[in-house]
Amino acid sequence: MKVAVLGAGAIGAYVGAALHRGGTEVHLIARRAHLTAMREHGVRVLSPRGDFTARPHVTDDPAEVGEADFVFLGLKANSYASCGELLTPLLGPETAIVAAQNGIPWWYFHGLRGHPLEGRRVETVDPGGSVTAVLELGRAIGCVVYCSTVIEEPGVIRHLEGTRFSLGEPDGEISARCKVLSAAMIAGGLKAPVEPDLRNDIWIKLMGNVAFNPLSALTRATMAQMCEHEDTRELVATMMTEALAIARAAGADPEISVEKRIDGAWRVGHHKTSMLQDLEAGKPLEIDAIIGAVVELAGLTGVAAPALRYVHAAVSLLDHTSKVPVGSH
Repeated sequence: MKVAVLGAGAIGAYVGAALHRGGTEVHLIARRAHLTAMREHGVRVLSPRGDFTARPHVTDDPAEVGEADFVFLGLKANSYASCGELLTPLLGPETAIVAAQNGIPWWYFHGLRGHPLEGRRVETVDPGGSVTAVLELGRAIGCVVYCSTVIEEPGVIRHLEGTRFSLGEPDGEISARCKVLSAAMIAGGLKAPVEPDLRNDIWIKLMGNVAFNPLSALTRATMAQMCEHEDTRELVATMMTEALAIARAAGADPEISVEKRIDGAWRVGHHKTSMLQDLEAGKPLEIDAIIGAVVELAGLTGVAAPALRYVHAAVSLLDHTSKVPVGSH
């Protein structure tokens, strides 16, 4: 089995290193200093589960890799529509694309059998079909990441917690390709259950992301600070309640309470969300998949979601103003 990791950042390099350790042929496609360090020294993983070093092939040229059985996307969802030039050399007739993204995936209504919105495009994450044109729906395998990693320095991945990567087909089939990928990930020391309805996992994770990510960017607060501030905790609960209603209207039924989800976030402690980290690093904010698409689904399903709409408006403006020099219009 041959796996190409397109976007070998913190998560991508960690997954690639684990797969390689488990015996899979792995090719990491990375950039700049991280690329050079991994070429020279391999991928060093520092983890409470035990440190290890893996030495898969590393390149910045997908043409060197050629067709793969699986392409693991370690890119942010807002890069999907523009990754075609990098992705094309990796695709053969049967290549599957494993999208380890936050939020609502571009394939959400694909294969949602019997639902009134089956086959509908989620414009926020697939505007005009631009993502589907690059990432064909038939190739998509969903992946929900319950894992936290950071690049401590080029070529060095700090694994903080979690090893679960839930996999699933959009139509819910327990497919042979999912089983093969799951087995390879498990051989590398990861948890990789194949779920009959991955949408439930998507929403359980998204309940936290849709509230904590934008609010952290707006307030510069950590997870613990948002949970411990009474008014903000109430706003988080309201946003999560709205998200649960949207999830059920959009064909999922996540079995988790709002209080349990908030308490789980509080236990993470003084952790900065990915959106706050991106803001502080001057990177684009991953707004569309995390909250914009949820607001779109609220409109499609007729669910009132005023708190989500207001927070979405505010964080969208923040994303805009953070790119505009002071004094400019």
